[in-house]
Amino acid sequence: MAGGAAIAVDPNVQPRSLLVVANENPLVLRIVLFSSIGGLLFGFDQGVVSGIITMENFAYHFPRIYADAGVKGWFVSTFLLTAWGGSLLNGQITDRLGRKDSMIVAVVIFLIGSSCQTLALNSTVMFIGRAIAGLSVGMLTMVVPLYMAEISPPDIRGGLVVLQQLSITMGILIAFWMDYFSNYIGGTRCSPDIPYENGVSFSPYTDVGQDGCRQSSASWRLPLGIQLIPAAILGVGMIFMPYSPRWLLMRGREDDALFSLSRIRQKPIDHPDIKSEYISIKSEVVFEQLQHAEKFGTVKGWKLELLQYEDILSNKSSLKRVFIGSAVMFLGQFMGCNALIYYAPTIFGQLGLDGNTTSLLATGVYGIINFLSTFIALFLIDKVGRRVLLMWGAIGTCLSLLFVAAIIGTNKDDLSQNFAAAWMGIAFIYIYDMNFAYSWAAVCWVLPSEIFPLAIRSKGISITTSSTWMNNFIIGLVSPKMLETITYGTYIFFAAFCLIAFLFTVFVIPETRMKTLEEMDEVFGDSTAMEDKRRLQQISHAMENELAAASEEVDVAVDGTVALELETV
Repeated sequence: MAGGAAIAVDPNVQPRSLLVVANENPLVLRIVLFSSIGGLLFGFDQGVVSGIITMENFAYHFPRIYADAGVKGWFVSTFLLTAWGGSLLNGQITDRLGRKDSMIVAVVIFLIGSSCQTLALNSTVMFIGRAIAGLSVGMLTMVVPLYMAEISPPDIRGGLVVLQQLSITMGILIAFWMDYFSNYIGGTRCSPDIPYENGVSFSPYTDVGQDGCRQSSASWRLPLGIQLIPAAILGVGMIFMPYSPRWLLMRGREDDALFSLSRIRQKPIDHPDIKSEYISIKSEVVFEQLQHAEKFGTVKGWKLELLQYEDILSNKSSLKRVFIGSAVMFLGQFMGCNALIYYAPTIFGQLGLDGNTTSLLATGVYGIINFLSTFIALFLIDKVGRRVLLMWGAIGTCLSLLFVAAIIGTNKDDLSQNFAAAWMGIAFIYIYDMNFAYSWAAVCWVLPSEIFPLAIRSKGISITTSSTWMNNFIIGLVSPKMLETITYGTYIFFAAFCLIAFLFTVFVIPETRMKTLEEMDEVFGDSTAMEDKRRLQQISHAMENELAAASEEVDVAVDGTVALELETV
């Protein structure tokens, strides 16, 4: 599972196929697919780091990152920590600059961070590059799904959650195979004529000849640098994308909002569908503004943000929803998903695969399975429900990890000699991958977006999103030390959380498939959503009447002008 912001889903709307939407309005699908490059950037950076930290030339340039498990953990996790900060800070930025402009700012930051990593000659510059890139990715994973949701027809917003996840897994897949092929640049060894001193693995301190490292630094600079291309494409392309009509209305730019909505839907401004959707969006904006005025008066800025979060956490029903959403994100990370993505070559090496190249090849296959298994969620999530996927996924991942632990534990020193056991362990890693991809990887983003009422949805989702980034940071930091010191115990640790995830699903998580806002209120024991919906309907009716009255005045004025002209004639 990868970090990112969830999309607000209206359970009253029946989703259509993306192919149907593409046929009716290809522009929307093109905008959504183009915006998803932001998710691909995160997936690519997430996947590429797992391969480069095992390359010998990378170890030659940054020996401490390669050899010290603690430093390696910080190298991976620095990106995640700043991404957590970026996702939290970007709320104010997106409201001030707009969704598309904040994406452009994030891309500029990403280009700076990736350039630092690509050109780094020492660990300090590399860490700075990781921190800057993480900040930008945190911003992108917060704003991209938000932009998608606000420019898309309401009935396909739910499907966009999985589309964003597909984009992330596609980035991981491309990165894994980029690492595999770039590892051959200049040869796969620093000093192929010098045997490893310990006879097993490379050491940057003892296994480098007098001529330096024969493997080219392009082996790791190319994968890090190649991500500059999609980032630049995203940044330049967003200049020509439309602004979010909802953001324009929030800023009081009503004419611009109407024009933008007309452009996105490819219908004239006076079309009934445009008028209806415009009223719907404006009603939500007015509703939120009224709520802010009632609860917080004239308070603005960061103080308003803090008061809103305090209001959510002081309400029993809201707190329960935040707890479930955050717990789902927590369990998703502690089931070991990103540990396997970040350190996949290391894990396959533990399972007896000889040589870094072979481990990278196995990692590439992992990426393919991860990507393809996500399609299972796309087809089943609205048919069998969220709980069914979560339960089966938890069982499958738990059993897979226990088998891996048993194989490593009973073949501690001779897995490379036991061909059958090694490949059985690898097979169970792949089975784990499949089970996690179709269940927790997708549902972790869908569920939080469905359980919050409109009044607190954006803030509730921001809390759950920050939860996944912080937990991702912890896992990235401690996993290399765990793999080094407790070896097979690492898999038992993650398997235990898979079991906890299963029990949590059975006893705590409600089924949200096909539930209305009112039914969701019954689950959590309050009437917030019903009251929200009633007030929204009142605002919408008032705006419809106002628009109808304005149209009648125009008609009367036109009729009077025509009558006056006839009298003159």
